[in-house]
Amino acid sequence: MRTRQDSESLEEKILAPYAMKSKDSGGREHREGPHDVRTCYQRDRDRVVHSEAFRKLEYKTQVFVIYEGDYYRTRLTHTIEVAQIARTIGRSLQLNEDLIEAIALAHDLGHPPFGHAGEQALNKIMASANLRFNHNQRSFDIVTRFEKRYPDFDGLNLTKEVLVGILKHSTVYDKPEDSHYNTFVDEGPTLEAKAVDIADSLAYLSHDIDDGITSGCIAGEDLRESRLWKKACQRVDAALEAKNKEIFKYQIVKALIDEQMRDLQAFSSKRLKELDFGSSADVKIYNYKNPHETVIGFSAPMNEEREYLQNLLGEKFYRHHRVIRMTDKAKRIIEDLFKVYAQTPEQLPETVYRREAQHNENEKYEIICNYIASMTDRTAIDEHKKLFDPCEKV
Repeated sequence: MRTRQDSESLEEKILAPYAMKSKDSGGREHREGPHDVRTCYQRDRDRVVHSEAFRKLEYKTQVFVIYEGDYYRTRLTHTIEVAQIARTIGRSLQLNEDLIEAIALAHDLGHPPFGHAGEQALNKIMASANLRFNHNQRSFDIVTRFEKRYPDFDGLNLTKEVLVGILKHSTVYDKPEDSHYNTFVDEGPTLEAKAVDIADSLAYLSHDIDDGITSGCIAGEDLRESRLWKKACQRVDAALEAKNKEIFKYQIVKALIDEQMRDLQAFSSKRLKELDFGSSADVKIYNYKNPHETVIGFSAPMNEEREYLQNLLGEKFYRHHRVIRMTDKAKRIIEDLFKVYAQTPEQLPETVYRREAQHNENEKYEIICNYIASMTDRTAIDEHKKLFDPCEKV
């Protein structure tokens, strides 16, 4: 049987000097003894998978609302895809795959129902009260406060490296949030966290194309101006499109991912050789001092190609009338729920809004925001029916 010590010794042998080793972790807020078999990051991964927030990702959507069909990606399938891509990146660069997986599986726990439409609605509402909603911050709150699984502490008591990776997760859609958590203001993320960031961006672009084509909102012709799309098409038998459009779609998405991955691995390997990090501690210091420098990422030409395709996708897909109709409806549901709860917070469950407590307006807004953000698409739709449909049973 392989023990934890055996796994830690194996990390020393097979991981690069700049990789985050389990034995070097900054530890947990609440002291716990080491496990006999699992490393600290393996335990973190398992705790995330068993959390209530992770299970709810199955019914939280990306672009298409849950009732649009079973094929489209949910937060859960997206999260699994990000973890898979990030682990592939980590394996090629000799990083700690267990740490990567733990961060990847937790990175979207804080998302509200209805994807970015729900987030935009909550942002707007909270801004009206000079507050804010940041899903990185909420993911952090979930794993440090809201999950109740242990008798001696709130949250999941994850390691420092996972918490920093969650809080400082950064993509086009995800903004790092550390202003409220002075504990980690001076902490730079690991390379494993950076691998998750870039895997998230890669997954978004490639898989939104898959969902867009499947829905009929876009077609291959809409993307032919993109050099990246053309490269992918050149790698697939052109006759296949006429024979079997479904297989052609899958092959194109596969080629898109592979084109990006090849560039990413080549560019990142070159950067790591140039920077010549001696340890994971050196990485953290560098990332703290140079938050906008790319260590794991794409070359400049690939970044340009990706940005062009992303803009094309935004114009052709995200602004399609079906998508806009869905997102506007989703925002209205969020706004309606928030308005009702704000006017009569006693409609909230007593476990959420304690009747005897004297909450000020900011506290009330925070409670309502967290309650709505914890909902799945299905729960939010059902709750809206109960509150606004006179024929619906309460």
